[in-house]
Amino acid sequence: MSDEISHLREALLALTERVAVLEQTRHVSHSAPFDEGGFWALNGLQARLPDDASTTEGAVMLVGALTLPTGAPVSWQQTVGTAGQLEATWSERASVFAALGHPVRLELLRHIVSGTHATSELAAVDGLGTTGQLHHHLRQLVSAGWVRQSGRGSYEVPAARIVPLLACVLGAER
Repeated sequence: MSDEISHLREALLALTERVAVLEQTRHVSHSAPFDEGGFWALNGLQARLPDDASTTEGAVMLVGALTLPTGAPVSWQQTVGTAGQLEATWSERASVFAALGHPVRLELLRHIVSGTHATSELAAVDGLGTTGQLHHHLRQLVSAGWVRQSGRGSYEVPAARIVPLLACVLGAER
């Protein structure tokens, strides 16, 4: 009988620890689940955390796969261990975020990702300002790495920036 009680105590302790971990982790999903759990990507990430010393404290992942309006497929995955991330200085990243902080730049990015690459075509889009303003905004986006010049008078969002850009837009939803 004491073996059963000891086993039940161990099981209760293990369950209590699991509940404590779950209560510390806040899961928020704003989209329909792809499987019964709804957190298939998160579950996969958590299962891999012990595999690398840099992820023992946790990890953040950006992942996405899409087909652009131009028909081009884009797939991207980026993972970073969280060890030291909260202690590191973030101010050096301010200019990258600042480049997204103007409505015209966001519209420029949306049009470029959607297939409008030529400066002349972008200048014809209502609401993007004069040619001079357009070039100013393009320079800001190039400087921050969100856009690169793909030829004379032509711009593109590098494939490695499309999923992070969409993640920023998604993260800005309220």
